[in-house]
Amino acid sequence: MAATSIAEALRAAGIDPVDARVLLRAALRVSAAHLAAHPERSLTEIERERYRAWVERRRAGEPVAYLTGEREFYGLALKVTPAVLIPRPETELLVETALGLIAADASARVLDLATGSGCVAVAIGRHRAHARVTAADISRDALTVARDNARAHGVDVEFIESDWFAALSGRRFDLIVSNPPYIAEGDTHLEAGDLRFEPRNALVAGPDGMACIDSIVASAHAHLVSGGWLLFEHGYDQASRCRNLLQRTGFQQVTSRRDLAGIERISGGQGGGA
Repeated sequence: MAATSIAEALRAAGIDPVDARVLLRAALRVSAAHLAAHPERSLTEIERERYRAWVERRRAGEPVAYLTGEREFYGLALKVTPAVLIPRPETELLVETALGLIAADASARVLDLATGSGCVAVAIGRHRAHARVTAADISRDALTVARDNARAHGVDVEFIESDWFAALSGRRFDLIVSNPPYIAEGDTHLEAGDLRFEPRNALVAGPDGMACIDSIVASAHAHLVSGGWLLFEHGYDQASRCRNLLQRTGFQQVTSRRDLAGIERISGGQGGGA
């Protein structure tokens, strides 16, 4: 890449312009405002080579978040590595819905299952300072990333290595949230876009994508206080099945919420007391 200025580097990238700007900002370690205000600014050789390498990897399909090591979620800059899913805007609805169930001054006990990068747990803890947040994941590597994110944002979260509720025997919570794996084995989406690079065990959940949701719902009552809530994200075509599952399992006030695209993305209900 022969380009030497910001403007030339962006023109020569040959990738999506938004991706090019994100990569160049990271390569130069500057803000978006700096890119816009200084198009003539020359890149150093180190900056130019770093940017060139990232552009080539992006052309091969590698996710921007894994290249820069960062993704914004609910207004927070979060560390991201290939050990965790890349936080997505749809999951912000899970946080928004959870916050609506927690009073600002309440010391609610909140559990985030399959925390991954910790994005949901950290966002809840950041906006509900009195909440006692616990985050669980089966992956030690994911928990390392999540701990780094909690530390970076000054949020006190208890992290536990656990296969769903296995390490949480006898503990009950006012609210359980989760963004579990919910893609069916063999789904063609797994071979497209960023999903090709993300950890399969955080994406795939059996033949119909419901295995992890089934497991969570089946065990949730025993880990909720009476009147506690369970909320979870699911696939674009799974809302009806999730509501039916919640109702069959004894949850009350079962509901689903739509994301900004109008897709039913979050379902949950009130239960506990088992």
